[in-house]
Amino acid sequence: MADTTEDDKISTIAGFSEQTAENHSYFTDGQLSCVGQDIEQIPQSLIDDYCKVTQRLDLSYNRLFSLQGLEDFENLQELILDNNELTDDMNIPPLKQLHTVTLNKNKINNLDALLDKLQNNLPDLRYLSLLGNTACPNQLSSSEKDDDDYRRYRYYVIYRLSKLKFLDSSPIKKSEVEEALRVGPYMKTIKVNENQIVCPSSESSSSSGSFTPLPSTSRDGDHKGTYGKSKYIYYGRHSEGNRFIRNNDL
Repeated sequence: MADTTEDDKISTIAGFSEQTAENHSYFTDGQLSCVGQDIEQIPQSLIDDYCKVTQRLDLSYNRLFSLQGLEDFENLQELILDNNELTDDMNIPPLKQLHTVTLNKNKINNLDALLDKLQNNLPDLRYLSLLGNTACPNQLSSSEKDDDDYRRYRYYVIYRLSKLKFLDSSPIKKSEVEEALRVGPYMKTIKVNENQIVCPSSESSSSSGSFTPLPSTSRDGDHKGTYGKSKYIYYGRHSEGNRFIRNNDL
């Protein structure tokens, strides 16, 4: 009996996963659903059997890290990819009829890179949801984000994708479109690489003659001081103003 190689094992596992996914996939009235099957890419069997007749494709709750084969779904109109492992490296092929994409709870960090792909390859995109990704700054992605962060993000996405009618969990208002046209170009967020930040050393700062309010005689010693604002104001007889008033001036 021949020994089983590691490649054979991988092929067997991949084939078993694809067969399992096919057995638990459902197709009806142009809608193909393959949910919760732990697949890492679209099974070739589903592509071969359904790519020409599928208008709505639901691949949520899997482990997808690649969308290879999606380009064969030429008539696709709706794509559900929630709760997967998709990152900034995913490839979005040109699909002229695709108008709805949900990518909630994936691992997408770079908003600009994603918008470039959507803008170039999905000309009819009208419904988009990115909740739960770092690229979508709200409480679902980070507790440090607030409403202002999300509002800026929303204006920027609306500005970049002019045909959008619905973003994340709410429809796009006319007032948002008008504001996005006004401020959208300035809402782009630029992330600074920490390795690019150069902090001047104490030696270089002292030698560069940087400004200091301390007297020259006390700059090299140990300094202790406090600065604050008093909430009490004294108006009694011993106040500072009364020190300069003589009795004969009263």
